[in-house]
Amino acid sequence: MLAKIQAIRGMNDILPEQTPKWQYLEDTVRRVLQSYGYSEIRMPIVEQTELFKRSIGEVTDIVEKEMYTFEDRNGDSLTLRPEGTACCVRAAEQHGLLFNQTQKLWYCGPMFRHERPQKGRYRQFNQIGVESFGMKGPDIDAEMIIMTARLWKALGLIDNVTLQINSLGTSEARAEYKTALVAYLSDHLEALDEDSKKRLDSNPLRILDSKNEETQRVLDNAPDFADYLDLESKEHFDTLLGLLDANGVSYEVNSRLVRGLDYYSKTVFEWVTSDLGAQGTVCAGGRYDGLVEQLGGKSTPGVGFAMGVERLILMLESLDKIPTDVNNAADIFIVAVGEGTQIEAFKLAEILRNEFLSLRVVTHCGGGSFKSQMKKADKSGAPVALIIGENEVKNRTVVVKPLRDIATAEGSPEANRQQVETPVADLLDIIESYLA
Repeated sequence: MLAKIQAIRGMNDILPEQTPKWQYLEDTVRRVLQSYGYSEIRMPIVEQTELFKRSIGEVTDIVEKEMYTFEDRNGDSLTLRPEGTACCVRAAEQHGLLFNQTQKLWYCGPMFRHERPQKGRYRQFNQIGVESFGMKGPDIDAEMIIMTARLWKALGLIDNVTLQINSLGTSEARAEYKTALVAYLSDHLEALDEDSKKRLDSNPLRILDSKNEETQRVLDNAPDFADYLDLESKEHFDTLLGLLDANGVSYEVNSRLVRGLDYYSKTVFEWVTSDLGAQGTVCAGGRYDGLVEQLGGKSTPGVGFAMGVERLILMLESLDKIPTDVNNAADIFIVAVGEGTQIEAFKLAEILRNEFLSLRVVTHCGGGSFKSQMKKADKSGAPVALIIGENEVKNRTVVVKPLRDIATAEGSPEANRQQVETPVADLLDIIESYLA
């Protein structure tokens, strides 16, 4: 017997009982983003490797250790996208979306990083990303953060997340701070963890993210980023905080927040939670005013964020925030037993679908006894079964059998468990009463 083929480690199947939860999250996000005027864009999952080397940075962990990179048959180096911002910038620039105009874009789809799989962190993971271009003021930064706060409210998560925010200033300010940080840390090498020692030459700002307790103690006395901000960045940041205050969005200024990608400047932010253990960040982003130019376009301001779908699903499940009606249950299950009944069952199902566009109508297929079909009707989760037998076909009637307590306009739930036989011509009115 041939060995069974399994999914690749860290790349998971989303099974039918899970997909309604994903659809609920995606639909909620889509509704909120559209209410702010954002339009969806869809990009390929494979890009030229150079795109990520130039955007993310060649000395980052993502490029050095985590990307899925391969040569195609033409010898070109291609990479499964590890994040979406660079792809969105490439697409917008390639198709002329950035020329003398502003854009508000969003996307949703899989990303790929070869990391150690753990709860909430996978090798194929899904992100919802939001990007805006052509607006350099703090107002668009504020809109994005206020918009995410609205999303948390819509999902019932606003009390379970905290906004952390910082400013990284201009590239010149970061360079000056980087010099001061390296000088300070070089005097405390013996106290740094091994990863931080390696980053001291390649990417010293990432040391601020270290989870090592001894390294964090060293950082307690390190130079403060805020002391190195240029005047423009300070004014940008102060105005942003004022807009958040005016709109009732609470935040914590975290001077060690730097984000893991090289292209960020000025505003950076993260929404974090204590409900997911070690994987506490559910949404993160910031401003990247130099990225478009870095990828070959004209200088264009940009700001965006991304949120991990798997982490949000985990959070919604753990906090029991997914509505009870989010499921794959049918609304009506049609049982057909006897000669000539299947044709009538199919015709009836199509009539119902035409009349009630959102109705989930399941017509039994595959044959079987009345008992077995009723078991499947009950398992489907449908509150109502419609039963068609040979007598019903002859009499142009259908039996309506409630499978669960259903409150209608005519009576209490307890009164609605009795089945009734009704003319087919009257069925639509009965179904409408159930759906009221």
